[in-house]
Amino acid sequence: MIPFSNKLLRLATTCSVAFILLALSVKQEDFKKCVDSSFCKLHREYADSVTGKQIKSSPYSILPDSTIITPKELTATITSSKDGSNLKLTASFLKDGIVRMRVQELNPEIPRYQGPGEYVLVNGEKGLISSSYDQFKVDTSSKDGSKSHLVTYNQNSKGADLKLLLAENPFSLTLLENDDPIIKVNSLGFFNFETLKPKTNSSEGVEQVFEEHFKTWTDKRPRGPQSFATDITFPGCSHLYGIPSHASPLSLKTTRGEDGMYSEPYRLYNLDVFEHLDDSPMALYGSVPFLLSHSAKRTTGVFWLSSSETWVDITRDKSVVPEIVNKLVGTADKTNMNSHWMSESGVMDAFLIPGPTPKDVFSQYASLVGTTDLPREFAIGYHQCRWNYLDQKDVVTVNSKFEEHKIPYDVIWLDIEHTDGKKYYTWDISKYPDPVEMQNILAKHGRKLVNVVDPHIKRDNDYYVYKDATEKGYFIKNSDGKDFNGWCWPGDSSWVDYFNPEASKWVADQFSLENYKNSTTNLFIWNDMNEPAIFSGPEITLNKDIVHYGGIEHRDVHNIFGMLYHKATAEGLINREPIKKRPFVLSRAYFAGSQRYGAIWTGDNASEWSHLPLSSSMILTNNLVGMHFSGADVGGFFGNPSPTMLTRWYQLGIWHPFFRAHAHIDSKRREPWLLGEPYLSHIRDSIRMRYRMLPYWYTLFHEASISGMPIVRPMWVEFPETTSTFAVDQQFMVGSALMVAPITEDGDAPYKNFMFPEQQTFYDLFEEMSLVGITSRDFPTPLGETLVFAVGGNIFPTRERHRRSSEAMKNDPYTLNLFASIKGKATGSLYLDDGETYNYKNGGYIYRKFTFQNATLTSAEAERPKDADNSMYEKFKESVRHLRFERIHVVGMRNSYSKVIITQNGVERESEITCTKKRKGRCTIRDPGLSVVDDWSIRLSL
Repeated sequence: MIPFSNKLLRLATTCSVAFILLALSVKQEDFKKCVDSSFCKLHREYADSVTGKQIKSSPYSILPDSTIITPKELTATITSSKDGSNLKLTASFLKDGIVRMRVQELNPEIPRYQGPGEYVLVNGEKGLISSSYDQFKVDTSSKDGSKSHLVTYNQNSKGADLKLLLAENPFSLTLLENDDPIIKVNSLGFFNFETLKPKTNSSEGVEQVFEEHFKTWTDKRPRGPQSFATDITFPGCSHLYGIPSHASPLSLKTTRGEDGMYSEPYRLYNLDVFEHLDDSPMALYGSVPFLLSHSAKRTTGVFWLSSSETWVDITRDKSVVPEIVNKLVGTADKTNMNSHWMSESGVMDAFLIPGPTPKDVFSQYASLVGTTDLPREFAIGYHQCRWNYLDQKDVVTVNSKFEEHKIPYDVIWLDIEHTDGKKYYTWDISKYPDPVEMQNILAKHGRKLVNVVDPHIKRDNDYYVYKDATEKGYFIKNSDGKDFNGWCWPGDSSWVDYFNPEASKWVADQFSLENYKNSTTNLFIWNDMNEPAIFSGPEITLNKDIVHYGGIEHRDVHNIFGMLYHKATAEGLINREPIKKRPFVLSRAYFAGSQRYGAIWTGDNASEWSHLPLSSSMILTNNLVGMHFSGADVGGFFGNPSPTMLTRWYQLGIWHPFFRAHAHIDSKRREPWLLGEPYLSHIRDSIRMRYRMLPYWYTLFHEASISGMPIVRPMWVEFPETTSTFAVDQQFMVGSALMVAPITEDGDAPYKNFMFPEQQTFYDLFEEMSLVGITSRDFPTPLGETLVFAVGGNIFPTRERHRRSSEAMKNDPYTLNLFASIKGKATGSLYLDDGETYNYKNGGYIYRKFTFQNATLTSAEAERPKDADNSMYEKFKESVRHLRFERIHVVGMRNSYSKVIITQNGVERESEITCTKKRKGRCTIRDPGLSVVDDWSIRLSL
């Protein structure tokens, strides 16, 4: 939502909010650039001095004889010739070949914040698993008085040796695959570390060091400068991805040098940015410091575990390999992508992720931060939202209009105006006189309600939530120990300190049915403004010198504040029922690990054509870094889309994991029926397509929850050796089976160029015509048509009957869609569970694997965990035995078959198959009499 100045907010209490909002637009001057951030400016200038040869050699080296190497870790002391400081280096060898590099003062005068690992790492700091490698080996050599240590510590999935090279003078670390460098740390000499020192009155220029000024705000920086930086290089690659959230393309643009496409570094600092730009590295609502590198040869990554403000420069160059590395291991590809990481506080903590395949990188990263928690089934349906539905009557009317126009949807949303004076956990009874009845009406149609609950709490002694939190001391504090008072939607507000375990549990308890009056189990939650957004604060957020529970400065943990609120909310919904059910919580702010608690979205976009393609770029990036349950406001939050734009946005939005239409309070109403024909029919068809595909979506969510694989994927993830796909973000994969090219330009019948990776067979999903051996083609795409292609070699499930909601589909039969590869083969899967509880974690699910080869389709149960509860499985299996396959489509066959032989439980029987002449190579088996839970095979016979 939108930041106000104090003056505007006070004016809003007596004037129309809409009138004020018209005058607001994004103001880049409200947010820092690198030059305004003293530590970013420092490290950029330091890098310039190194590049310009003013600093001829890195002043950081390994203290002689300080290196100790074991099969678990390498430790050494880094010493600086410029200030005499000593730093402790630890490189831990972890499972799957990951190397964790940590650097901090050896004997700090002031303790540093040790990092957010306890909140971010899925199993906490103690849950990291060390490497176990029988052929561990260390080779130490010396050249011109400088030692180096080459440690062989593991093997990757392709059987190549993984090695870590420590060069002592100057200090650098290099991760190698056999003898090829794949990740290099400080090869450019940008490593720089500000050591913590107490403030002294005699220090010259001390006020500049211990205070930073931006506009009217002063950051007192009581512990002084404590930033750090280093370069991390990816040899042999020309594309980097990740580090969201930014309104920028999938393949990251360079930020420095002659070819610098941006002049500013990518900034990671969660902020409330009003109507964000469509091409910028400026910070937005979420921060995930995970960077991926990809080339035709390999994929690697770096996870930079810092929750403080971070800037990242990206450059491309020809490699400058340190002489010691060159002599020891040689050089591979001469093309490098470089990253320069600069963080304000904490410890330098980076996980080097070796790959070598995209699948390996996603799995390795997921082993650190966890996977996307499997959502409720309704949550992947369609969500209808705006700021704001006016009252209870409005909600019921909108619901009935969906019925009238036969448009499926699952959730309707209420924004801040539903509350009593912006006091969360309350209702404005004058507008919503019977909230329980309203929720029950929705429930009768199989639908849910979502309410916004922001983290700011109105300072009002008559407000029971504020009063209770004040008495318990749960609010964050100013540096003087008093409760912080900031300005947000309610006016004067306070924020709960989620670093206090008792306070976090207290927030979770507010979502109980007892505490949240007039709520039901059909109500779910939207966390907005949780960066946190504070209209009276610097950069519209919290002062960095605010103190959290345990004496933690906010500067150390800013980027995980929103995630902790997301976590508390999710836990509250889980705990509100005796039988725990999966929550649904949407959060605007996020960090690595947020995927364990719910969905996110890209924030306050605009109803502009440029924001339509941008939504895919941002969602693909989110999926690469584990934030799979991600979406963008369909239609754009700000403004009024034309009917054509809105139709195209729906046609795209159905292929994003989180599918919600949302609009600003000043935007005209844009429910589908208000557009008239032909737009209504086109939008209804799109939403119905989403519901048709729900079994496939749910299967993808399950597979993401166990593997870490993205749900929507850049082309290069599925075609890693096809270099022409590496920068493509306006054509993407949904799982491995579908390839989508959205129409993102104005016009009733534009042509869209579709790129096809070589050596593959593709089928138009709607016409089912096959395309083999072509690399690109122009397709006419009038308004009612979209471009979606099935990839040969895949099988995916659908449900074909039109229903009002996902809940109404639960007993519907399935259809299998088989698209054969050029060799006549295909594979696929179907996952189902009860769609709401956690019984699936104890074996209560069905997971079928389908294989097609030699003209025979087989269904078999996927391998189950050895510790799965078989009784839970059998119970669920019997509860869904009635679910059947009503038809099976086989596309891409060269022969026209006359019958099929079905084998089930050792018994063979014949059934009919129909092969059409109109659609060449398409055959259909109708009602084969097969349950989704049984093993069987179908052989196609001439």
